[in-house]
Amino acid sequence: MPKTLTSAALRKPFKEGDLVAAVDLGSNSFHMVVARHVLGQLRIIDRIKEHVMLADGLNARKQLSEKAEKRAIDCLALFGQRLANLKPQNVRVVATNTLRTMADARPFIERAEAALGHRIEIIAGREEARLIYMGVAHDKPPKKGKRLVIDIGGGSTEFVIGKGLEILERESLQIGCIANIQRFFPDNQWTAKSW
Repeated sequence: MPKTLTSAALRKPFKEGDLVAAVDLGSNSFHMVVARHVLGQLRIIDRIKEHVMLADGLNARKQLSEKAEKRAIDCLALFGQRLANLKPQNVRVVATNTLRTMADARPFIERAEAALGHRIEIIAGREEARLIYMGVAHDKPPKKGKRLVIDIGGGSTEFVIGKGLEILERESLQIGCIANIQRFFPDNQWTAKSW
């Protein structure tokens, strides 16, 4: 998830004083950012990051282990306590690669939404790339020329080329750190053959 919370990430205009939140359910970690809308800007007031390692819980049939699901639900229950008093329209929760590739994500999503208290949106890789770039573009001062942003995640890697706040090219590839470890080093066997 972008290091900053932007209106673009939430897709809504806000009123002065509104509390807003963005939650990223990544393949490696879950992030939550809560901000207050002050003088036309979002000022971060709370941030939580938990290493849930969701992708590590997928088996070869793309089913989630009970252990990984418990880690995820426990984390979302914690996030849910913080988000309990926020208006649903002021919260955006996005899930990325692991939930995109999971064999049957619906049962997990239902339990996750109940723990969190908010709807979860599974986003496409190119939308993930867009949000990553917008977070970087709003957080880092603009420079002349183009900018390349690469986000290496647990399940996928996003590449974005942009200029200022404009995205010129974006792509998401199934090349993530956890996914590649599972693919090339099954059972954590770091052998010469695996390399």
